[in-house]
Amino acid sequence: MSKTQKSTGLKKELGFLPLFSIAAGAMISSGLFVLPAIAFEKTGPAVIASYLLASLLVIPAMLTKAELATAMPRSGGTYFFVNRSLGPLPGTFAGFTNWLSLALKSAFALVGIGIFIQPLLPGPEAGFPDPQWTIKLIAVGFTLLFTLLNLFSVRESGRFQTILVFILLGILIFYAATSLGKVEQQRFFPFVPENKGFMDILSTAGLIFISFGGLTKISSVAAEARDPGKNIPRSMFAAFLTVSLLYLLAVTATVGLLEAEILKKTLTPLSDGAARTTGQFGWWLLAAAAIAAFITTANAGLMAASRTPFAMAEDQLIPAFFGRISVRFKTPVVAILLTSTLMILSILFLDIEKLAKSASAMMLMLFAMNCISVIIMRSSGITTYRPRYRAPLYPFTQIAGIIIYLFLIINMGLLPTMITFGFFSLSLVWYFAYSRRRNSQQSALIHIVERLTNKKIQSNNLEDELREILIERDELVEDRFDLLIQEADIIDLDNEAPGITEREELFDLLARHIGKSTETAADQIRELLEEREKESTTVIAEGLAVPHLVYEGKKGFSITIARSGKGIRFDENKPPVHIIFALAGTRDERNFHLQCLMAIAQIVSNKEFKTAWLKAKNTNDLRNQIRLADRVRKGAL
Repeated sequence: MSKTQKSTGLKKELGFLPLFSIAAGAMISSGLFVLPAIAFEKTGPAVIASYLLASLLVIPAMLTKAELATAMPRSGGTYFFVNRSLGPLPGTFAGFTNWLSLALKSAFALVGIGIFIQPLLPGPEAGFPDPQWTIKLIAVGFTLLFTLLNLFSVRESGRFQTILVFILLGILIFYAATSLGKVEQQRFFPFVPENKGFMDILSTAGLIFISFGGLTKISSVAAEARDPGKNIPRSMFAAFLTVSLLYLLAVTATVGLLEAEILKKTLTPLSDGAARTTGQFGWWLLAAAAIAAFITTANAGLMAASRTPFAMAEDQLIPAFFGRISVRFKTPVVAILLTSTLMILSILFLDIEKLAKSASAMMLMLFAMNCISVIIMRSSGITTYRPRYRAPLYPFTQIAGIIIYLFLIINMGLLPTMITFGFFSLSLVWYFAYSRRRNSQQSALIHIVERLTNKKIQSNNLEDELREILIERDELVEDRFDLLIQEADIIDLDNEAPGITEREELFDLLARHIGKSTETAADQIRELLEEREKESTTVIAEGLAVPHLVYEGKKGFSITIARSGKGIRFDENKPPVHIIFALAGTRDERNFHLQCLMAIAQIVSNKEFKTAWLKAKNTNDLRNQIRLADRVRKGAL
């Protein structure tokens, strides 16, 4: 498969609502229906402050991944970003880590479904397995159901997710509306118990934080998003605001309804709170909401996690077999089955809760690596890195994120930190044993190194790949002008002919290039260029000249482009020219000649074009500036 991957082969079926539902559904899970009780035991009523703080701590990761996902909407999310910015070795670690953490979190959510459903079923006396195995078997059954949904259609999986999420949001709004007016104010005092302090609130925020981590899962399915430049950040921000608000309202209501001793011991805090206001109906309603939350988390997690091995297979970091796509359904069938198998094995044989805590530490490490990725991408000088959304306050947002997430990892204890280190070691072994010989993908970090070295050793692999991603992201249908630009001679006068500053010298150079492409004598081309210039100047805008000529023949047309940082003097009364498009065509190409003039005018009129043109580091950059500029395209090829 091509390293530049013009198309993933996946269907772009996820609009704003499915993406919002994936993000929101991944956030609302045990973090809301189980953790409030555990967190209350650690901080008392200040658990409300811990939830608020946790929501603020996720902002650097959210802003960072929104930028990366709009610049590189590709399957794999975090894996793809880290691989393209830091290189294949960190990318291998990020890929395996992202896949494992998402799969284990989803498996944990599936066990949560079993916990709520198991009491409704008969016990061992009726021939059922013991409760623990009943819970596991229920979880496995739902895993198989979600696997089928994801295998057959991303659209149907997305619709299913949307329906469940909106039912869930409706129940939570109902709970908040019926409960907040009945809270007892004395339950909030003292807000911070005497034996507790800010560090306890911060530590509890770290415990809760992972509940918000699911917010960024939609970056893993960015390749299947419609108009990702708009839909990904909008859905991510909408989910963040909606769910964060509901978290605060629901936790505030629960703390205000339940006695402290009851709240510390219960595993169903929201259901118990609802029972105080709407009786048994409320308890079951919130239990149903909890099940829906676990379902949405598990389904979103399976969908997102399966895209990581698919993306790694495309980059040859794991065998290509894992990148197979269903011909009929256009879904990554092998990656989905692999992820589903891992989840089932985890449910049946592993202590998922402890592993989920370690997976949380891995997710925090990935958030820190994402922050590093943005810094690397912006510092690389790659002109085709063009996110539709740019994280504000760069690089302070990313630096703050790196510090926060590394601090939270350390605060989680020795075991998760050691497991993360061990997993990195295994990734290192796999990379050197398998991936290194097969993957030649260039990273943005290499571009930073190249900027400090000889320009002759620079390559354009990553820039070309990002250009193809942008073409696909923006659904650009290339026309004949694009094809000519791809084949055109581009002359960087500052490097190739730094002594040229006058029009006559430029025309000599252009004549030699145009003569080769049109098979016409250079002297004749030179004469035609001068004749056209005498009729009227070809400087059509400040800093832009479009010298052009008509030569004998049929169906012939070529474009030669030049950039001069110093500037070329065309007219003593006008500023020097830095952008030159030289057009040469036969008489029967008159209409296309006019189309080219219109295209050039649109390209140069873009606000940032002239600045980017002068900053471009080589001819490949110059070519990309033209091909990716906003303009109206006339007729697809």
